[in-house]
Amino acid sequence: MSDSSLHPPIPPHTIRFEVMRMWWRNLCFIHWPAEPAEVQAMLPAGLTVDTWDGAAWLALVPFEMEVMLPGGIPIPREGRFPETNIRTYVRGPDGTPGVWFDSLEAGRLSATVAARVSYGLPYFWADMSVTGAGDVWTYRSRRRWPGPKPAASEVAVRVGSPIADAEQSPFERYLTARWGLFSTFHGRLVYAPVHHGTWPLQHASLLHLDDTLSVAAGHRPPPDDAVVHWTRGTEVRIGRPRLVPLASRHG
Repeated sequence: MSDSSLHPPIPPHTIRFEVMRMWWRNLCFIHWPAEPAEVQAMLPAGLTVDTWDGAAWLALVPFEMEVMLPGGIPIPREGRFPETNIRTYVRGPDGTPGVWFDSLEAGRLSATVAARVSYGLPYFWADMSVTGAGDVWTYRSRRRWPGPKPAASEVAVRVGSPIADAEQSPFERYLTARWGLFSTFHGRLVYAPVHHGTWPLQHASLLHLDDTLSVAAGHRPPPDDAVVHWTRGTEVRIGRPRLVPLASRHG
């Protein structure tokens, strides 16, 4: 089981050098367990699967993105678009927990190119939409570029009752309280600190799920009994990435 103390409900660090500020809105977390060995085989050197109750956990996360410049300066037109990512949870060589993105779909070509060039993140340009009607939210995505694998996702969820911050379980914090991300850039492992508010989580249930993004990323698709949460969102700040020294790896 993951050490719940590694996933505090508030950020354990401050960000002195902000490189990006965003709002993640109307976001859905869809989580399901996977065999740790299968997930580990897909990670770069230096990262280890961060398990909970003996399982690795994968996530399909669709939402609406608003990207801003450092300091919260809006980006007209190009700054708002849907996004969907496939991710898992890892620890770095020194045990630092974080997120590893297997793929990220963006509804804006300029954002796709910028993220690939500047951060080395596996972004894909996609036709996407996010719609809400009452307590039902629907997310659609179909990959456009780069290929060659076709990949798509269609999710509909019904949003339920809110979960008070004080009532969020250690497992829910393990899934959502993630204060850093890992990536590779020019073959080197990098880490960027992340700062965001406590997710105002709500219970949610699946109404429809048809996903091949997870399969294109090399995983089994999410099951019908996946763990689902929804949130209206929060502000997210990304700090300056740094190289991760692999020599400090324990064990």
